[in-house]
Amino acid sequence: MINKFKPKSEFSKNVLTLMTGTTVAQAIPIAISPILTRLYSPEDFGVYALFISLATIFGSVANARYELAIMLPKQEESAINIVALGLLINIALSLVLSILIWLFHGPLVRLLNNKEISVWLYFIPVVVFFMGIWNLLTYYNNRKKEYKDIAKATVIKAVITAVVQLLLGFLKQGSVGLISGQMLSQLFANRQLAQNIYRDKRLLAKVSKLKIIAVAKRYRDFPKFSMPSVFIYTLSQNATNIIIAHLYSSATLGFFTLVQRVLGMPSSLIGGSIGQVFFQEATQEKQRSGKAIKSFRVTLKRLTLIGFPIFLLLFFTVEDIFAIVFGQKWRVAGSYAQILIPLFFIRFINTPVSSMNIVYERNRDGLYIYLLQLITLLLVAAIAFLFSLDAKGFFILFAILFSLLYLALLYYYYQLALGRYEEGHKS
Repeated sequence: MINKFKPKSEFSKNVLTLMTGTTVAQAIPIAISPILTRLYSPEDFGVYALFISLATIFGSVANARYELAIMLPKQEESAINIVALGLLINIALSLVLSILIWLFHGPLVRLLNNKEISVWLYFIPVVVFFMGIWNLLTYYNNRKKEYKDIAKATVIKAVITAVVQLLLGFLKQGSVGLISGQMLSQLFANRQLAQNIYRDKRLLAKVSKLKIIAVAKRYRDFPKFSMPSVFIYTLSQNATNIIIAHLYSSATLGFFTLVQRVLGMPSSLIGGSIGQVFFQEATQEKQRSGKAIKSFRVTLKRLTLIGFPIFLLLFFTVEDIFAIVFGQKWRVAGSYAQILIPLFFIRFINTPVSSMNIVYERNRDGLYIYLLQLITLLLVAAIAFLFSLDAKGFFILFAILFSLLYLALLYYYYQLALGRYEEGHKS
């Protein structure tokens, strides 16, 4: 009987293995959130969020995106030299970041308008380096089909983060606990993935200067095209935290961080799965008829029927939920969440159908969308600064402008689904 539920194909087994690791890794921080919010202050979470945002922006391009090429060559020799190339670029970037932070530490602190981040700026290159290593090792293990190790490393990362943050939280170490948990978890997770490389001494011996130069030239399109795109995307996703910290305070950013985690749960737990199914259905429909409008409408209806009751209920109860679940001091975050709920609902129905770009091979349009998001955010920041808006005013404006942007994007995806745009702009 049990065998009926076991995945039969290798593909299904690999997907299930990775999904299990990812699900467990996502469940752990959610489960301990009510404890962490009682051990750490909103200011601690704000410093932590700002630190992670700064590191993530540079960590996304730490290897100049050469990690994407690891899967491509037929020879293992070429793959290991790509890993070596990425490592060298990662070391160089981390060193340059270290020098820049040492030289411009004072101006950076003033620019961020956050004294608490001062000492942590010196640790950003370390985390950027760890992030770059994680990306390299993940792609290499993916190439080697070491999916169990990838899943194990993902869980290790979540467990170490939780244990360190809880332990140091009970010891009242403030933001030290949150950031230390992040750094130590990356160290142990990378160690887990690195085993499959340093065990193969014969393959490591094939790394050479000439081969590294050869693969750098062969796959130069990745830093040329993918790196700017992913940098702008990561910047657009993380700049909000930097702007909030600059305009307001670490506490405001801490509140916003929790809001993002809670209101983003429906998208991460439900929207992602629906998005994968939509991508498959829309691709097949487009191949048959040149359009994907049926898949689009059905998916949009599903998302609305699922999301509307969830977000409507949250709208009337979210402030009390935050106070009860996370502690009374987080009631302010609940009031911010109420303002942002309409935006998160629109984002919930928008994100799963955003793969319409890929279905119609308009991948380059993704870069323009990231730029639009960044421009919209800068517009919000400029208006908030010029008119001295308080935090609530900022979030109201943020919700309105980004809701309009996502609705415009939804209309664009709808037009794509109708097949009204020619298949140009292919990347």
